Formats: sequence, C-alpha cells, structure tokens
Amino acid sequence: MRLQDKVALITGAGQGIGAATALKFAREGAVVVACDINAASLNAVTEACTNAGAQTAAYCIDTTDRHGVDEVIASVLDRFGRIDVLVNNAGITRDARLQKMTLDQFDAVIDVNLRGVFHLSQAVSHGMVARGSGVILNASSVVGIHGNFGQTNYAASKFGVIGFTKTWSRELGPKGIRVNAVAPGFIDTAILSTIPDDMLRKMREQVPLARLGTAEEVANVYAFLASDEASYINGAVIEVSGGMTL
Repeated sequence: MRLQDKVALITGAGQGIGAATALKFAREGAVVVACDINAASLNAVTEACTNAGAQTAAYCIDTTDRHGVDEVIASVLDRFGRIDVLVNNAGITRDARLQKMTLDQFDAVIDVNLRGVFHLSQAVSHGMVARGSGVILNASSVVGIHGNFGQTNYAASKFGVIGFTKTWSRELGPKGIRVNAVAPGFIDTAILSTIPDDMLRKMREQVPLARLGTAEEVANVYAFLASDEASYINGAVIEVSGGMTL
C-alpha cells in the first residue's frame, strides 16, 4: 500500500472530496486524522476508515482559529508522534457578483480558504522540517487559474493557494518537504445538489470528457501526490477537470 503507516491529517474531511480522500488514504494504509468543523459529519467518515483497516482519529477544528489549530496539531503529535502528510482540503463558497458581494462574504471565504491553509501549513511545517520530510497538499481550483463569474472571493482565495504552493515548495523543498496543489473542475459532490438539471447539463457540456468528475477521482490524485511515487513532484498544480480548460 502506497501510504503505509504515513500519518495524514485531512481538513474538511466530513464530506465530499475530503471524505473520499480520507477513505482512499485509509485503504492505502495511512493513519487517518480526519478534521472538520462539523463534528457530527466525521462519524461516518471515521467509521468507514476504521472498517477499511486504518487507525483513525477525528478532531473538530475551525481552521481560522489559530489557537484551536495549534491545540489539534499538538494533540496529534502527542498521539502519533508526527504528521507526514497534510491535505488542506477545507474550503467554502459565498458567491456574488463584484457589485453585490458583501464584506462578510468576501472575508469569510478568504479566512477559510487562505488563512486556514496558512494556519495548518505553518503549524505542521515545524515538525516536518525537524524530521526532514513531509508532504503538504493544497486544494486549489480551476477557478483559481481561470476565474469564474460571481466568484471574486473564491477565485482570489484559490489563486492565493497556488501562490502559497509555489512559495512553500521553494522554501521547504530544500528541507525535504514537497508542496503541491490540486485544482479540481466540476466535481459531483453534495455542493451541486441545489443546482438545476439544465445548469448541470451545461456544466457537463463544457468538459471534453462529457461528465462531471467524482470525489474519488480527486482523492486518487491526492493519494499519488502524498506517496513516494511522486517523490520528484514539487510546486506543481495539477488540474483534475476532465480537460474543461483546454
């Protein structure tokens, strides 16, 4: 198994891509530390990971709260001794056109999607540097590369994540730590449940593969990048979009 005994902390693990990533890592032999702001949502995820044979821990975490983040990281280190992989998956949307976007909408997305990624990455980096190894994986988006109508805040945050990735790969690469980003396109998760069928049809038509992606397909990429098979990949931004940006 490609992630055997690696301790992997995954934020936003309660649903969607985060939950699929937690289960994929569990099946690949990782010790899964599942984190989400919604504690109740973690029950099914941790049960599935345990049933897959993984050692599992769950933490309720608000990634924007640095004190809370530091407490969780300290607890994980005390319990498992190290964190080998961090998957910064937690993220939110608060969409509106530029002229109608409120400051609260803007700030909420920047706080979770940028500040939260900074908090977790900085908190785990010290231990990784001390050991001379580690992997940080950041969730960007094709929106962070190409923009999208009505998503000023989200596009800015996901472009910022790419900036984090490029910078940290330069800073931490010489210390044995790889930093990469994944940029999903249209992925069939619960967030699409409120989108009308005609809009979903139009979304599929934008993709050369003529379908939406699955959370498992994104999780597969995270698992590869977390593994030693990706040992010479650093500073990359990998689109998982079915070719929608061609």
